[in-house]
Amino acid sequence: LIIKTAIALAVAAIPEGLPIVATLALARGLWRMARRNVLINRLAAVETLGATTVIFTDKTGTLTENRMAVRHIRTSAGEVELGGGPVDARGEFRRAEEAVEARADPELLALLEVAILCNNASWNPRHADQPAIGEPMEVALIVAGAKAGMDHAALREALPEVEEIAFDPSVNMMATYHLTTERSLRVAVKGAPEAVLAACTGVQVGEDRVPLTLPDRARWLERNSAMAATGLRILAFAQKSADEVDADPYSQLTLLGLAGLIDPPRADAREAVQACQDAGVRVVIVTGDQAPTARYIATAVGLSGDNAVINGAELPPPEELSASQSTRILRASIFARVSPEQKLDLIRLSQRRGEVVAMTGDGVNDAPALKAADIGIAMGKRGTEVAREASDMVLRDDAFASIVHAVAQGRVVFGNIRSFVRYLISCNLSEIIVVVLGVLLQTALPILPLQILFLNLVTDVFPALALGLGEGDDSVMERPPRDPEEPILTKRHWIQNVVFGSVIALSVLGALLISQHVLGFDETKAVTVSFATLALAQLWHVLNMRERGSDPVANQVTRNRYVWMALALCVGLLLAAVYVPPLAAALDTVDPGASGWLVALVMSLLPTVFVQVWLGSGPRRGSSSVH
Repeated sequence: LIIKTAIALAVAAIPEGLPIVATLALARGLWRMARRNVLINRLAAVETLGATTVIFTDKTGTLTENRMAVRHIRTSAGEVELGGGPVDARGEFRRAEEAVEARADPELLALLEVAILCNNASWNPRHADQPAIGEPMEVALIVAGAKAGMDHAALREALPEVEEIAFDPSVNMMATYHLTTERSLRVAVKGAPEAVLAACTGVQVGEDRVPLTLPDRARWLERNSAMAATGLRILAFAQKSADEVDADPYSQLTLLGLAGLIDPPRADAREAVQACQDAGVRVVIVTGDQAPTARYIATAVGLSGDNAVINGAELPPPEELSASQSTRILRASIFARVSPEQKLDLIRLSQRRGEVVAMTGDGVNDAPALKAADIGIAMGKRGTEVAREASDMVLRDDAFASIVHAVAQGRVVFGNIRSFVRYLISCNLSEIIVVVLGVLLQTALPILPLQILFLNLVTDVFPALALGLGEGDDSVMERPPRDPEEPILTKRHWIQNVVFGSVIALSVLGALLISQHVLGFDETKAVTVSFATLALAQLWHVLNMRERGSDPVANQVTRNRYVWMALALCVGLLLAAVYVPPLAAALDTVDPGASGWLVALVMSLLPTVFVQVWLGSGPRRGSSSVH
């Protein structure tokens, strides 16, 4: 008896099915996310998503459609509006409601030429069914030139590029050098308006270059702000002549004008942002664009708060941050003109304050920030391979709504893990307690070691797996994020597990005593009744994994079709354990008869009735799936 008891306790103490169920639950979560355009690079990220408290998101392509079109051009001659579709060579230039011939307007013509030359995109208007190649912003500039009747391939052939200075976030500009027919060099520059204006000493007026005075510069900055306030993404264009490639591209430039590109918010962005706010997850826009544009998009997508913007230039180095500055930064919802290095600083500052940070990125320079974030999110469409390798997850559609879905799934997965861990632990505790009580009361051993192993490997696994495959409930994004330091099972959960296990154990022991002393069964038959009671009690116990205070009939467990499939399968396996001769011989079971099955059924239902009454007596609370 001592050897049997020791073996039974050793088997009962180990939830053998836990690693299998945990792996399958995480894999199921990955599969669900993949169906919603979210690819997970690291399995642990699934669980971390559920604890996310702040999302630092880019603006372009994530909150917006990233389908840009030039809508507004400003030169010294005045404002020009451009119509037509984003990728359509048809479109009219109009100034003050009158059509403008771009080729007859020297300022407009020069701006469009520079927009085409300082550009790495390509698009053939004669084959509009073929996708454009390049960044959407640069494609939009090519399309604007096509609407003016300009062939970008012919222009680049006439003015071949001999050198390119790639876009540099530290200067917010890029430049290209082109060989002219006079064998001199034409330098084409585009970039952030404030950066380009700072590099300009002149402005083109008609065919001439006139000095750019301080009042002129201020007026151009005001025009830039006015255009950006309408949600347009603004670029400035400039040019100059040079004798050699080594000439500084960003000095003594001639300003040509500004172009405003429209990039409307995604249709689902507002709903997704609201879902985050309801879930207690802060959404913070971190963009390289300028403040008015970022503020406009934030308002359009329903970002709450006063929409105050902190510019990258206002962010002091981390070592110089005061307490008040840190508080202001952590409360801000928009950061504009932010460099990749500053993104990294924002992540670390937030993490020091206990935040669980998700960060989006797409460029090579974003890799350190993606690595440092608790959840690095790379863009699948426009992201670089370096960014995707450094990230924990990749968005195939680049959409913010996909991030929200991933966070929801992360919460569901964690809730499912907590549910099946609680289920398995409470079942194993019931086995330990019933063996200990049997020894203390000097009854027959209520359940044998092989019977325990059968329950742990067969009948317990399928209900636990069904819990792991659950889809959660409708309120999963209506709760605050869980504390990332909170363990899967808290002290309260362990207390509840002991109570649940004890109730199940008492019912099993009661079934054994009734079988022996009331029905007069021999030891083998009585142990078969207690084995069946324990098996059935554990099966019904899966229904106790609903939320406290939830509807006892319609809840996340009863709506899970896998639970009912698991219960049906396990009842069949239990019958096989009694009536299939080889299995019955191995488990030492016999037919308990109708009276034995009736005792097992009634006694197995008592713990579920008790727990269901307890679950219905308290309020619904917390972020876990079971309370």
